[in-house]
Amino acid sequence: MSEECDLSAVLAILDDEYARSILTETSVEPMSASTLSERCDASLPTIYRRIDRLKECQLITEETELAPDGNHYSVYSANLDRLELSLGDGEFAFELSYREQDVADKFTDMWEGMR
Repeated sequence: MSEECDLSAVLAILDDEYARSILTETSVEPMSASTLSERCDASLPTIYRRIDRLKECQLITEETELAPDGNHYSVYSANLDRLELSLGDGEFAFELSYREQDVADKFTDMWEGMR
């Protein structure tokens, strides 16, 4: 994954109604881009642009699933658990908390990183 985003980048992403809708939908269960397109009432290109922005700030994760016909496709899950914003000493500070990954997911990520 890429480096963490700064506060303005995170707030810009969360200011977008489609990005918020994607996070909301994928916080319940992993979804494909086409399912997100239907649920968020947005075109596929719009969904993919928002997914890219969400992935840049590690707010969403991507996994590959195998379809019954042997093809594969990506599903997305919200990775954001909590966002804390505070103001003190003349400046804003923020902290992002991510969802816990289970051991199997951590192993898969490590294995794929070694390829």
